[in-house]
Amino acid sequence: MAKLDTLRTLPADAVRPAPLHPAPTLCIVVPVLNERDNVAPMAARLRAALNGLAWEAVFVDDDSADGTRDAVAAIGREDSRIRLLHRIGRRGLASAFVEGVNCSVAPFVAAIDGDGQHDESLLPRMLAILQAEPVDIVVASRYVPGGDLGDWSRRRASLSGFATRVGRLVLRTEIADPMSGFFMLPRPVFDRAARHLSAIGFKVLLDLLASMPEPPRVRELPYRFRTRMAGASKLDAGVLLDFMLLLLDKLLGGLLPVRFVLFAAIGLLGLGAHLLVLRVGLTLGGLSFGAAQAVATACAIAGNFTLNNRFTFRDRRLRGPALGRGLLVFGLVCGVGAWANLGVSALLLRAAQQDWWHAGLAGAAMSLVWNYAVGSTLTWRARAS
Repeated sequence: MAKLDTLRTLPADAVRPAPLHPAPTLCIVVPVLNERDNVAPMAARLRAALNGLAWEAVFVDDDSADGTRDAVAAIGREDSRIRLLHRIGRRGLASAFVEGVNCSVAPFVAAIDGDGQHDESLLPRMLAILQAEPVDIVVASRYVPGGDLGDWSRRRASLSGFATRVGRLVLRTEIADPMSGFFMLPRPVFDRAARHLSAIGFKVLLDLLASMPEPPRVRELPYRFRTRMAGASKLDAGVLLDFMLLLLDKLLGGLLPVRFVLFAAIGLLGLGAHLLVLRVGLTLGGLSFGAAQAVATACAIAGNFTLNNRFTFRDRRLRGPALGRGLLVFGLVCGVGAWANLGVSALLLRAAQQDWWHAGLAGAAMSLVWNYAVGSTLTWRARAS
């Protein structure tokens, strides 16, 4: 009875049972897309490199079509340290890293490519530095003494060097390789930046460094960039576009959604195409103004839809039968936007006694906001499959 009374007087947290299965110290986030043949070798490399440490690896699969998800699941059934996060309707390495971190409670988190190009043997040293030194983030760098780009062509090396120099424009931290995809940081440091991340494209380290409220303390370790184990590179023109959008988003400071800025820029291109087709129809085609205007409008809508589908909403890109339905919905949305444009312009011109160009700009702005808001909701809505 006395023992029970003693327990009642203790603080609540003093009588909690010890955790049966403590959380791992380190979580490695491995974004993958069509990397089936690299999953098993990657898991084996992590086991060898992290032997003796408490760790887990979250493979974030962006709905691969080659069996990547099944390969991760098969290993995870035998080794609980290998976990799978399957994303549907979302793409991008940066957002994959963010979601991977958020599904773990490990106090340290790292990012590494799933194709074997990063040297996983650096992971224990990275962790030791973060645990022993006042450092916010440890980066594996190709551009410090001892680092190497590996077997890159001269063209790819030049592009990487240019992107690195441009990327420093949005940073307040001295770092040789802000474009590295291989790094580690404590969870509290990630949490300080998380709500300010753009999560656009592939350059998540650049995003993190530019999103931290105070310049982070960075330690760089040299490594040699290796050749991918299997499969094909995901680098394409879209990666360059995502990089430019990330820089634009950071330079704008989040004042405007970068997707809206791109949508507006494509809208200006559509206006130019409309006027060009209208003039050709009137002068060379011999069409009436009404007919030429209809053809020009149809061409502008189709062109805007194609460009927005390819660039603005590339992470939600419509394909197959959805492409035709999307074009129809986008045309209807733009039609309502044009009607709203005329209505707002006429109202301002008559009732508010605005100059014609003020009225025209207000109507165009109304139409632009409508087309973007409704188009992103109906035409390119985030899909479940």
